[in-house]
Amino acid sequence: QLQASGGGLVQAGGSVRLSCAASGHTFSSYSMGWFRQAPGKERDFVAALGWDGVTTHYSDSAKGRFTISRDNAKNTVYLQMNSLKPEDTAVYYCAARTGAAVGRSYLYNYWGQGTQVTVSS
Repeated sequence: QLQASGGGLVQAGGSVRLSCAASGHTFSSYSMGWFRQAPGKERDFVAALGWDGVTTHYSDSAKGRFTISRDNAKNTVYLQMNSLKPEDTAVYYCAARTGAAVGRSYLYNYWGQGTQVTVSS
């Protein structure tokens, strides 16, 4: 199971850190991803982190502003989001998969329930 948290209302230019706590599996062996879905739009890839804690992938919109990290001792993956823009407003989902970190959502086996991030202008 994955439990995402940390969303909320933030002003443009501000920062938010999302957390995703995992239970019931060997967390350290899973690659983790963050995706987001804005109203009326498809679910988009944001960032992914390999089980090795080293391999990362970011969407173009996330590069330079967002950082994905993990703490295996806490079974938690984080998404630090800085310099937020109104277009970052969405429900953010964490996901887990065995194998390498990838940006394709259909390759992920487990999903959290999502946390809303709203960026005001």
